[in-house]
Amino acid sequence: MKRIGIDVGGTNTDAVLIDGEKVLSAIKFPTTSDVMQGVVNAIGHVVASQAPGSAPVDAVMIGTTHFTNAVVERARLDRIAAIRIAMPAGASLPPMVDWPDELRDAVDPLTFMVHGGHEYDGRPLVPLARDEVRDAAMKIRDAGVDSVGITALFSPLTAECELEAAEIVRSVIPNARITLSHTLGRIGLLERENVTLLNAALQGLGRKTIDAFKDALKQAGIDAPFYLTQNDGTVVLADVAAANPVYSFASGPTNSMRGAAFLTGLKEAMVIDVGGTTSDVGCLVGGFPREANNVVEVGGVRTLFRMPDLLPMALGGGTIIDPDTRKIGPRSVGYRITEKALVFGGDTLTTTDVAVAAGLVEIGDRDRVKHLDKALVADLLKRVEAMVEDGVDRMKTSAEGVQLIAVGGGAFLIPEKLKGASEVLRVEHAGVANALGAAMAQVSGEVDQVFSGMSREKAIAEAERIARARAVEAGASPDTIVTLDTEDIPIAYLPGDARRVRVRVVGDIAFMKDEQKRVAGALR
Repeated sequence: MKRIGIDVGGTNTDAVLIDGEKVLSAIKFPTTSDVMQGVVNAIGHVVASQAPGSAPVDAVMIGTTHFTNAVVERARLDRIAAIRIAMPAGASLPPMVDWPDELRDAVDPLTFMVHGGHEYDGRPLVPLARDEVRDAAMKIRDAGVDSVGITALFSPLTAECELEAAEIVRSVIPNARITLSHTLGRIGLLERENVTLLNAALQGLGRKTIDAFKDALKQAGIDAPFYLTQNDGTVVLADVAAANPVYSFASGPTNSMRGAAFLTGLKEAMVIDVGGTTSDVGCLVGGFPREANNVVEVGGVRTLFRMPDLLPMALGGGTIIDPDTRKIGPRSVGYRITEKALVFGGDTLTTTDVAVAAGLVEIGDRDRVKHLDKALVADLLKRVEAMVEDGVDRMKTSAEGVQLIAVGGGAFLIPEKLKGASEVLRVEHAGVANALGAAMAQVSGEVDQVFSGMSREKAIAEAERIARARAVEAGASPDTIVTLDTEDIPIAYLPGDARRVRVRVVGDIAFMKDEQKRVAGALR
């Protein structure tokens, strides 16, 4: 099956065309100010080498930083309404209490706290105040807001209140875009509410982004389904991704990690992805990125949901160096490296200039960095080495040396030998590992919730059923779905043999259009 994988980063746009596991063509070039035109150009480059009459492309997988950038930049966000169902217990800390002021101002929220929710043991806290929900919905409608996030106390245990509240809101605002917290987050009211409201603020951008990508593919002459990559190293049908853009926050680094696994055949290793602006260090477990089990901040907002365990560092090919203080970063020239770096005739000293001066890579005009003092170059490379060693040490879970796979356009910055690493691996196509990871990705389904009133076996079976259904909805072929991992934790203080069950499944993409129609029919 022919697939195109594209990763749109802040510095570079990478694209590959593969057939099965064979790489047919690959391209890397600076991200343009017009991102969609850059996607069109990338597709044009990778398909140009195909002979006339070649088999058509079966699918396109795209990784994008659109949604993360929107949160970080406090731009392109919808005005939102937050409904918290947790009164009277949840009144002390209002919604978005821990958000940065400028981000809260950007979404200009309407907030409502209504009576309802459940206790930790599944009992109703108080009955859901339906009139309060309806009153909130009418105020939201009158304000012209159609992005709504609904969060109820202990909804991962039972989602009754959120589901009923959503029905009431839709009866008042039929076209409302509603995000329910139990579909995204885990137990922990504030963090779960935060990711719910971020998702609500991004759904409008999600729809616009998907439509723009569709237009870009049409302009490039590609008639194939397309997918967006997700935080866990898998993909999801673009139309499904539009409803849950938060699942694509960390898709860039996870694409690179999946690409590293594909290029090396390793399932257990550490990966460092060196881009133009930052580096991300992560770990492969079973061929997929290790998942974070703690709070992850996104744009200054605390969240607790499906995110990879990554350590970002301000080190990339475009990182700016102060020649006087010898400070490396955190600022970067980004996609303007071909204008600003010394080797390209610019006036800014970057890590790429240092690497060229040291003979680590041939980029640009080496004569333009011959004036750099050798002692300065050596000292800066030692500083880079120390930064990488510190990152590896912080991500390790044991004192033993680990295999480190260096990928990304700036992988030339990673030394051949590092303390804490048993081996530094470099592979062909490492510079476009992110696009390869996108192209090779499978489709996942996950459930993480509390089940009670049933045996352990039935709880796990029900969790697997839900996870498989979510994978099919995301675009997986039902016959190929396998369980990746299962975890269940008994909760002693809850009645009814309660336990938290987490199941993740993966499956191959349902490429055939008739199969996709069959899947869609089964979901109705």
